Amino acid sequence: MALSFRELQQQIQPDWAEGCATPTSQYDLLVVPSLSLDQREMELVQGVHHYEERQLFALTRLRYPGVRIVVVTSKLLPELVVDAVLELLPGVPTSHARQRLKLFDTDDASTKPLTAKLLERPALLRRLREHLRPGQSFISCFNVTPLEQQLSEQLQLPILGTAPDLAHLGTKAGSRALFQRCGVPHPPGTNLAFNLSDLAEASAELWEAHPNLGQVVVKLNEGFSGEGNAPLDLTPLELEGLSNRQRRSQLHQALETVAMPTSCWLELLGQQGALVEAWVGPKTAKSSTQKVCSPSVQGTIHPGQPSKVEILSTHEQVLAGPHGQTYQGCRFPADEPYRLALMRHGNAIGEALALEGALGHYAMDFVVYQEEQQWNLQAIEINLRQGGTTYPYMALCHTTSGQLNPSSGLFLAPNGQALFYEATDNLCDQRLRGLLPVDLLDIVARAGLHFDPAQRRGSLFHLLGCLSEFGKLGMTCIGHSPKDARLIYDATADQLLKAAVAAGH
Repeated sequence: MALSFRELQQQIQPDWAEGCATPTSQYDLLVVPSLSLDQREMELVQGVHHYEERQLFALTRLRYPGVRIVVVTSKLLPELVVDAVLELLPGVPTSHARQRLKLFDTDDASTKPLTAKLLERPALLRRLREHLRPGQSFISCFNVTPLEQQLSEQLQLPILGTAPDLAHLGTKAGSRALFQRCGVPHPPGTNLAFNLSDLAEASAELWEAHPNLGQVVVKLNEGFSGEGNAPLDLTPLELEGLSNRQRRSQLHQALETVAMPTSCWLELLGQQGALVEAWVGPKTAKSSTQKVCSPSVQGTIHPGQPSKVEILSTHEQVLAGPHGQTYQGCRFPADEPYRLALMRHGNAIGEALALEGALGHYAMDFVVYQEEQQWNLQAIEINLRQGGTTYPYMALCHTTSGQLNPSSGLFLAPNGQALFYEATDNLCDQRLRGLLPVDLLDIVARAGLHFDPAQRRGSLFHLLGCLSEFGKLGMTCIGHSPKDARLIYDATADQLLKAAVAAGH
C-alpha cells in the first residue's frame, strides 16, 4: 500500500542532511532542481532552465563512498559541467565518484517546472526508480510545492525540505507574522489585500499611522528574487493635504500604474495577494548618502527528534534591476558590525520554523542602514528554499573542507585561515556569447585564476550552460581577504572579456 507524503517524511534519517553524512553513510539521493515558481515570473529570467545547474553542489556528497546520486535535469548536462564539480571533491578519485552518479534528462528546455515535466513522463519515472534503493533514498529539490509532493508520492520517496502546507511561512505575509512572533525588527506594513481598492485602503492606513513615510514597497505575497516587488514614491502624491477619500483615490491611481517587473501583476494580486511595506533607509535628506546594505543570513534545519537548527552563512547581497530589487550576486561574509546580529535573528527564526515542522534550507533577507552611529537592521522576508547564496557557500564548504566559526561568523579552513568570496549568478555580457565552457576553462587556467585546492584560492563556475547562448555566467571567487576575493573576481571577469574580444565574439 502506497504511503502518504506525511508518512514518507517520517523515513528521513539525520545523516541525510547536508553536511551530516559520514564515511559510513549509505543512501541514494535523487536531485530534482526544479524551479517550481510562478512561470510568468520565471519567464523574466534569461536562460532559466540552466539555473538547474546551481544544485550541482549536491554532487559533493559523493566524497563519501556509500553515497549514490541520481540527477535529473530539463536538458542533458554536458560532461564538462559535471566533471568541473567532481574534480573538486577532496579525498575521493573522480572516477570512483563518477561511477556512483547517474544523469537523466527530460529533453525539454521549456520554462515549465522540471517536476511537472517529470510527472508527464511515467517511463522516465520508472527508470529513476530502478536506480534508487527503497528505504534508503530521498529527494533534494530547490523548493517543495504540491508538484514535488506529487512526485514524492509517485516515487514513494521522502523529500528533505519544508512541506507545501507550510509554504505560507515563507510568503511576505507569513514572514512578517514570524518576525512579529520572534521579536525580529521589521518595517511597518499592511495586511494582505487581494484587489486594488483594499490595497489602497491599507496603504492609506499605513501612511496615516506613519505620515513621515516618503516611499513604500508593493510586494506580491509569493514574489521571489525581487521580481514581485515595486517601489512607490509617495511624495509626489501630496497625501497630507487630501481628504481621506481623496487620499485613497490618489493611492488607487498610483497602484494601478506601479512599475512591477511582472506585467500581469494585477492578475497575481487577485490570486496570491499583495501588501505594502515602508521603504527602509535613512529618514532624512542629510543622511540619504549614508550606506544602505542588503545582507542575508542562511541556515538549515536538520531532521531528528528534536530537529536541529544550524546557521550556515551571512552575506552582503548585490541587488540591481530597474528598482534595485533583483538579486545579482553576493559577498561572503556579511560586514562585521552586524554579522552576529544577523546570525542571532536567523537562529531565532530557524527555531520557530523548526517548531512548525520545517526542514532543510531557509534564508532571511534584511535591509541595514546606519543612523546616528548605530546600525538599524530590518528583516524583509524569509525564503523556505535554496537560493542564490546556497550554491557559492556549499561550493566553498566542500572544496576547502572548512567550516563556519559560530562565534565570529567567519569561515575557517582546516589550517585556521579565514576565507572569503564574491559570487554572482549574472556575469552577463553579449561579448561572451559564443564562448563554450571548454573555452572558458582554458582562458581561466592560462591566466592562473582557476580554483587551486592547495592554495584554497581562485574562481569556480556555474551556469556554464548559459554561456554560449546568452553570454551569461555564474562564478564564485574565493580569496584570503575581502580585497583578495574582489581582485580575483575583477581579474577573472576582465580576462574572460579580453579573450572573448580577441577571439572575435
